[in-house]
Amino acid sequence: MVLRERIARLRLDNLINLWHKFGYDYIRVGGKEILLSRDEVSIFPGNWKTTAGSSGSAEKRSWASETEGLVNSWEDFEKYPWPELDDISMWPYEYLSKNLPEGMGIFASFAQGILENLMNVIVGYIPLSRMLYNQPDLLKAVSDKVGETIFSFYKKIIGLPRLHGFFQGDDMGYKTSTLISPEHLREYILPWHKKLASLAHKNDLLYFLHTCGVKEPIIEDLIEDVGVDAIHSFENQTKPVTSFYRDYGERIGVLGGVDVDKLARFPEEKLREYVRYILENCASYGCYALGTGNSVAEYIPIENYLAMVEEGLKWQP
Repeated sequence: MVLRERIARLRLDNLINLWHKFGYDYIRVGGKEILLSRDEVSIFPGNWKTTAGSSGSAEKRSWASETEGLVNSWEDFEKYPWPELDDISMWPYEYLSKNLPEGMGIFASFAQGILENLMNVIVGYIPLSRMLYNQPDLLKAVSDKVGETIFSFYKKIIGLPRLHGFFQGDDMGYKTSTLISPEHLREYILPWHKKLASLAHKNDLLYFLHTCGVKEPIIEDLIEDVGVDAIHSFENQTKPVTSFYRDYGERIGVLGGVDVDKLARFPEEKLREYVRYILENCASYGCYALGTGNSVAEYIPIENYLAMVEEGLKWQP
């Protein structure tokens, strides 16, 4: 464990240096930093497939099994190795709290979201689709167990110095629809996000949400009922960030939106024009933060990423 923590400490130092050098005033701390090991994939044990990384990367690539999960019955539910909060180390958060440069804060992201853990880790997307209709009581028990675990962890870190909020991820959509019906999201998933947002707000913290895909069927829920302060993940094929900002920017903060496909393939000068276009249509009016529409993939040219950052740092409304 001592060696693992030493390695993890070096990883955290690298993260601090990276985020600070790129001009960020916060660092988002997720499950990988808590796990301490590159071989672990998720806080919640799951049926993961793993292979070597692509594009010369040393990182392993992992993905979820869509066809089978670990919980398909009440017997599976009782046998599943649910994570115990007492077994999850707090030291990565405490280490960052003590070692961040002046002016930087922490946004905590404990684990994958409630729906993500159901789809990707514990149940599997295809079994989940059947469980919605054949075993709704079991699905409710699983979603509540996941939600309670995530909620309890965030409650545990309340009061941590430099903690500015929770930045939870939970992909709920794809290009043309939500991944399960809006009605099912309202029944099993959104109530837990409402509890997380409420916990944040009661403690003068922010609640940010990363969720991919179509958002319109539940956007009013996220704004009016859940109480999300800012939302992330945009791609032009679904809805460009400028269009989303035009429609909702006065009611919810908007994060990122530089389309990953364009970030990966545009020549630098064309990319710079595109980034300035986003800034002109979003940053000039407030409640917007520049960044990528989704995760920074390893195949994105570093010069393009740096060009995006530079345009943001020199932007004057």
